[in-house]
Amino acid sequence: MLDKLQALEDKYEKLSGLLSDPEVISNQNEWQKHAKAHASLTDVVLAFRDYKNTLQGIKDAKEMLEDKLDEDFREMVQLELEELKDKKEDLELKLKVLLLPKDPNDEKNVIVEIRGGAGGDEAALFASELFRMYGKYAETKGWKTEILSTNATDIGGIKEISFLIEGNGAFSRLKFESGVHRVQRVPSTESSGRIHTSTVTVAVLPEAEEVDVAIDSNDLRIDVFCSSGPGGQSVNTTQSAVRVTHVPTGIVVSCQDEKSQHKNKDKAMKVLRARLLEKAQEEANSQMANERKSQVGTGDRSERIRTYNFPQGRVTDHRIGLTLHKLTQVLEGELDEVIDALITTDQAERLKQLQ
Repeated sequence: MLDKLQALEDKYEKLSGLLSDPEVISNQNEWQKHAKAHASLTDVVLAFRDYKNTLQGIKDAKEMLEDKLDEDFREMVQLELEELKDKKEDLELKLKVLLLPKDPNDEKNVIVEIRGGAGGDEAALFASELFRMYGKYAETKGWKTEILSTNATDIGGIKEISFLIEGNGAFSRLKFESGVHRVQRVPSTESSGRIHTSTVTVAVLPEAEEVDVAIDSNDLRIDVFCSSGPGGQSVNTTQSAVRVTHVPTGIVVSCQDEKSQHKNKDKAMKVLRARLLEKAQEEANSQMANERKSQVGTGDRSERIRTYNFPQGRVTDHRIGLTLHKLTQVLEGELDEVIDALITTDQAERLKQLQ
């Protein structure tokens, strides 16, 4: 582990030098790439430096204890040594966590989709409250929220809503929110005071990055032919019309609007790129749809990751057995205590797998 950490510190130092290099600074794309890599190493390098200082402190304290010391000073050094040993253990665990493989989506923005499940109007009302909760949480983090689509009810609820949250580490903090959220309370329309149980499904998906379309010229078959008008009448006796076939996908684009073969080819390539981009996005959306389905389940009452119990003022996350009697605060966006516990549990599980 120490060799790996030293290699990361060496890389960090090299990046620090590049960030102050005038040639790199003049190329903003290059500088931003190095700045992002530098920032991603900061936490682990600072912890490693603290760890090395702690090891040196332990060594110095042990050497001092070998000398002849008066009792009070020896006791002070011994106390410091014990504190440094505890700190060393804490730092070793912290470094192991920092070295865990990172989720490539962690730094991405997220698309959150909330839908009312079982419970009709009551589920829709709670969906609206969850949307507000995540909006408040995003606000505390300095993240930006943008509604993409919404389907509201007549009484102020939300049948479904999709919204984008933009901010550093949004996915890393919110990815554990996916699943069925259950609410237990007495609806305002319930005259007998009976507690109802309703559900809302939440899906948290990393924002899809722009799909780049790279077209290999070897994948293209280009045919030229004479343009023709209505009824097959010859419009152009020169071979200016162009047909482009993308062999791997079978997409065919023809263009004959221009008298120039070169212009027709350019137009055909623009159309082809647009169609290939559309195809790639459809495939990405299909993958996202499958991921969404696996995340939210059916919305049945028995499937749940978290319960919000209004009569008892509690929130329980069933995955980690955490119960907080802070329902009001949680619904006001104070989610860090729950999210931190979920992240810690996830890290502990991944550390176990490495042992």
